[in-house]
Amino acid sequence: MRYLKFPWAVLALCAASGQAWSQTTDCAAFAAVAKPGMRLTTELIAGDTVRPPGLQTGPMLVAHCKVSGRMDERVGQDGKPYHIGFELRLPTAWNGRFLYQGGGGNDGVVRPAVGPQAAPGYALNRGFAVATTDAGHQGPTADFGFDPIARTDNAYNAHDKVAVTAKDLIRQFYSKPADRSYFVGCSGGGRQGMMFTQRFPQHFDGVIAMAPAMRVSKGATIAAAWDTQALQAIAPAAADGQKVLSQALSDGDLEVLSKGILQACDGLDGLVDGLVSNPAACKFDVSALQCKAAKDTTCLAPAQVSALKKMTQGPKNSAGQPLYFSWPWDPGMGHPQNDWRAWKLGNSPTGKANSRHVFLMEDALQGYFVTPPDRSLSIYKFDFDRDPQRMDAHSWIFNTADDVQLAGYRARGGKLLFIHGMADPIFSADEMVDYYQRLQAQHGAATADLAKLFLVPGMGHCQGGAATDSIDGLGALVNWVEKGQAPLQIEAKGTAVFPGRSRPLCAYPQYAHYKGAGDPQDAANFACR
Repeated sequence: MRYLKFPWAVLALCAASGQAWSQTTDCAAFAAVAKPGMRLTTELIAGDTVRPPGLQTGPMLVAHCKVSGRMDERVGQDGKPYHIGFELRLPTAWNGRFLYQGGGGNDGVVRPAVGPQAAPGYALNRGFAVATTDAGHQGPTADFGFDPIARTDNAYNAHDKVAVTAKDLIRQFYSKPADRSYFVGCSGGGRQGMMFTQRFPQHFDGVIAMAPAMRVSKGATIAAAWDTQALQAIAPAAADGQKVLSQALSDGDLEVLSKGILQACDGLDGLVDGLVSNPAACKFDVSALQCKAAKDTTCLAPAQVSALKKMTQGPKNSAGQPLYFSWPWDPGMGHPQNDWRAWKLGNSPTGKANSRHVFLMEDALQGYFVTPPDRSLSIYKFDFDRDPQRMDAHSWIFNTADDVQLAGYRARGGKLLFIHGMADPIFSADEMVDYYQRLQAQHGAATADLAKLFLVPGMGHCQGGAATDSIDGLGALVNWVEKGQAPLQIEAKGTAVFPGRSRPLCAYPQYAHYKGAGDPQDAANFACR
């Protein structure tokens, strides 16, 4: 393939972190490199003048060339226009690396390509060229599922094309290819990262898959229906007779649950600190919280205990066969800063629920998780015997839980880093542990050179909660890929709930244990064991 050369393309600069490259002119001319069937627009953004769109606080962005593109424009089978949209941001001072920023939800929007999951700060500000995509459809709902090409684009095809295109544009802009290529994504983006290691192992040297949606189209969505139905069954009725899902468990009930888990399991890591850092030793039984007589503020009603047991055991069909995984007991489930309520219960005071399981997962279930799409399918009426079969046709191209061979990715020496919150309310940490254990069963001791798993006590979905949830996974991954330093632990810092606290995240199956002396807020006083 012939690449265009520009006299203004690069200057070799010495930087403290190694070699850096810089373009030296207005990036407007770069739009002319668009290939047939592609449209590009460019904008030169001066350093320290803007933040990512929608953010009022946080660091300003470094100087860079913002490239907005679209390709493969067409009219879908449903009569709607489609294209693959993407954004690529090219820093003036480039560190020679490329980062693909994963999406999430139903995608359908081009998020700012700044690498926000590269805490602290942004990957763009650390010198990475960063790309994002809308996954081949426009709009955040699952309506695209009515077009078969859009389904395939969303599952994998658009991501392959954007990765190839971004690398091509990087090579032209800097007159050299990226030295290393990385992927970071959470949820749907975590699934995309796993997908790359399986379908397109040649694209990335290192992948971070956070809370990956590896079974979302036949698994976690079934669990969402299971939990919604379990909670709806015990929800009180409003004056109009409609059940109010959000009130199945009050904030006070969730606090009782959180405190009960902490009382049973907090000290098992050598320190009572509001975290259950040794989940393997936690033998919490929610029955201990059941009221002995009338319901009061210090206990849970029998129906609430039964519902919580049913939910944490995971969905089953009428024959008792599991349809997803169990869930760990973590105090983050009941913490007000966690997103457990938002996903499972919502806060609507009426019979029209606003939990994410209802308005987000039901949308995906109807639009593209069942084949053919079915807008009449209610999450409240999901049949656990009949309806899972309707999810087979799409799950085989979308889900990523089955492949533990990773033959192509292992052959190129790729590194795979998993991060998962123990209080994640949509994808169970037990599912993540199961995948990692199957990797170990397949590869034995060689797993240590391929993949690492880090569980985050108290963290919800992707971030937040009563946790040390500020994690520089990207720095750890770069050191692993480029220096051969496999991460045995990664320091994590508290944000909203535990400011000033640091903890080591330990590579599974180890956990952070307090040494018994020293500042309990300092990671240096904990050991992985």
